Amino acid sequence: MEKEKEKNKELIIAPLSTVSNVELFLENLDENDTLFVDPNKIKKKKNFKIIYESELADIIICKSMEDLIRNKTKGKCLAYYKKVFSNEDIDDIKSAINNGADYIIVDADNWKIIPLENIIANFQNTRTKIFTTAKNSEEVRTMFAVLELGVDGVILSTGNIKEIEESKQYLKAKKFEIKVCKIVDFRDVGIGERVCVDTVSMLEKGEGMLVGSKSNFLFLLHNESAGSSFTSPRPFRVNAGAVYCYTLLPNGKTTYLSELESGTEIYIVNKEGNSRLVSVGRSKIETRPLRLIRAIGDNTEGTVIVQNAETIQLIRDNGELLPVTSIKQGDKILGYFKPSSGRHFGMEVEEYILEK
Repeated sequence: MEKEKEKNKELIIAPLSTVSNVELFLENLDENDTLFVDPNKIKKKKNFKIIYESELADIIICKSMEDLIRNKTKGKCLAYYKKVFSNEDIDDIKSAINNGADYIIVDADNWKIIPLENIIANFQNTRTKIFTTAKNSEEVRTMFAVLELGVDGVILSTGNIKEIEESKQYLKAKKFEIKVCKIVDFRDVGIGERVCVDTVSMLEKGEGMLVGSKSNFLFLLHNESAGSSFTSPRPFRVNAGAVYCYTLLPNGKTTYLSELESGTEIYIVNKEGNSRLVSVGRSKIETRPLRLIRAIGDNTEGTVIVQNAETIQLIRDNGELLPVTSIKQGDKILGYFKPSSGRHFGMEVEEYILEK
């Protein structure tokens, strides 16, 4: 079962009225961004798609049913804007959909989540897309996750380019190129501290965390959804590795497992390379016996040190789980690796680096 539904989501950027120079603000945006802005204020449209209450817009916003019906004859895409205060307003949205609205813009200032859940549940099987509003990247993420399906688009009112960049990371899950590598060596390395990561999400078979000694070579460590005859399943948990190991954050940086804490967002990745962002609920550092694993893939070598126990599992190239207590030289497992680059406070930089 796919945990995250595939949906083409849109971020619509609405420059705040406090932005003194709209043209300069727009210069910092991508060519194909969608804007909520008066078309008359844009001298060079580029490839922007415009949504606004104007006949010059690509998507015309209508604020009454009469406007919607009248504009329908003009052959343009139409968005019906509705402030939602009660279930009667949801009935009005249904009428707008029946009258041909291509988009519904839901503005619900005081009650956001519950009305959107009702609207998404009621109209998820129609061709009409549901948009809503947000004031920052945190709200954007919440709106894209409402009722798991999320809305189709969020209109972000901002004058901050950084907020836009942070919001864009929620548009589409990152795809990792998961490849096969071969175990060439392994050995016990004594006692040390490892990090057990309890997430806020139920993880599926085939999902786990990317963990390794080097930022350019990460092993796919499986979650504990399988359980055993001696342990109950913990489908929210990844026993990830020793405290020094790297994992990846959504901003493209690496972090040490020892730095993970409640609320930190991490990538959960499956064997096909599909990812989703999940928050850490709790991170437990405990002393355990450890095992080092060394592997080679694409002429690149990587290592990871993990707890030496049956419940810590890698993923074979055929998708089967491989307990670290049962590994052999020549076993083929899944990982994420690429040519080496340096890191400065977790940020990737082009420099000579040799890690052993």
